[in-house]
Amino acid sequence: MSQSPVELKGSSFTLSVIHLHHSEPDVIRNALAEKVKQAPAFLQNAPVVLNVATLEPTADWLELQRAVSDAGLRVVGISGYRDDEQKRAIQLAGLPLLTEGKSPKAAKAAPAPAPVQPTAKTMIVDKPIRTGQQIYARDSDLIVISHVSAGAELIADGNIHIYGTMRGRALAGASGDANCQIFCTQLAAELVSVAGQYWLSEQIPKEFYERSSRLFLKSNILTIEPLN
Repeated sequence: MSQSPVELKGSSFTLSVIHLHHSEPDVIRNALAEKVKQAPAFLQNAPVVLNVATLEPTADWLELQRAVSDAGLRVVGISGYRDDEQKRAIQLAGLPLLTEGKSPKAAKAAPAPAPVQPTAKTMIVDKPIRTGQQIYARDSDLIVISHVSAGAELIADGNIHIYGTMRGRALAGASGDANCQIFCTQLAAELVSVAGQYWLSEQIPKEFYERSSRLFLKSNILTIEPLN
């Protein structure tokens, strides 16, 4: 029996979510172009999801998509729509909708279940992370008990701890948890990010270079302190 030319499989990817707080395409285009200019290696042609929870249904969805594309990003989905009117307007523009688990309509129809405290998880890596390697700790913290080379990437939905020299990229709170932090005994990273807020190497304060450091969000601003 010959194999089908296509095969559908479930998978998941880490995507950046852009929360739009303005519906004017030129404003969005200029703001995003500035972001991409700051980190072209990280953002140029990156796939992104647009969260439109604060926008009205009358927004020009096609022009907003063009504005994002002109800035050098690629829209792969729309999330955060509030009601059927906004949903129809987005669909008429031919843009893909992401429901983030449950659509707003389904969420209203059923009461929210009682919160369940998840079991704490931690991924531990005790070997050096070499150039080109990527480690992703899904739904957990990540602890690296070794050095991380330039060109390597650490991603965690939780906190990241590096007990060694950190020369690659570290992205904590990848699923959007703003309470996550990065702890590092010797910080010399190419990029650090907490819940989407990031610094490139040149933005890390010089007094913290190759020092023990802790990075976290304070009022949604990336902040750094000595790690005592």
